[in-house]
Amino acid sequence: MARTTFYEESATSVNAQTEARIAKAYNIASIIALSIAALIVFLSLTYIPSMFMMYEGVALVLNLIVFFAPILALVGLFFLFRHLKRKKNVSYDYTFVEDEVRITKVFNGKSRKFQHTLSAAQMLKIGYVDKDSFRRTLEGVRNKKAVYLTPNKEPAEGKIFIYILYSSSIEKTLYVLECRQQMLEYIVLAAGINKFERQ
Repeated sequence: MARTTFYEESATSVNAQTEARIAKAYNIASIIALSIAALIVFLSLTYIPSMFMMYEGVALVLNLIVFFAPILALVGLFFLFRHLKRKKNVSYDYTFVEDEVRITKVFNGKSRKFQHTLSAAQMLKIGYVDKDSFRRTLEGVRNKKAVYLTPNKEPAEGKIFIYILYSSSIEKTLYVLECRQQMLEYIVLAAGINKFERQ
């Protein structure tokens, strides 16, 4: 019978304020790049027709390439800055409900992307990342790395890194979460104390 326990918390970057400023700078830069590209396109509405009258053949093609190259570069910068922005100020939300952990990735505290649902019934092993059992478990997952569902390399104050060896219908995956002891206790209670590795 599923438990009705509900608990949630977030793993936020320890450098969240700095990363938020960097993400904002990338956002502004992307808007500037796209605005300049749009301005060039607008100004070209009169220039392009005259180019077809002035040049022909290879000369026309070369002039079109030279003209459109900066526009394409600016559009490329727009997408690059948007991509870099999404890599900054990332956090993860964990929601424990009905014997499963639902994990969502959050970008800049706004847009959200669902990542995984970990059912307690399919958890094979649970433990602390700083214990020997993590290393042994990682060695047992052939040619695979642990999947870190946290933005931090070290746990924030009051939190711990835990691992969950999870078996889906396709493969076994080792996940790492950053949470408080209380979240770990809920997970262990749902999955079964026999799956918890203390050492």
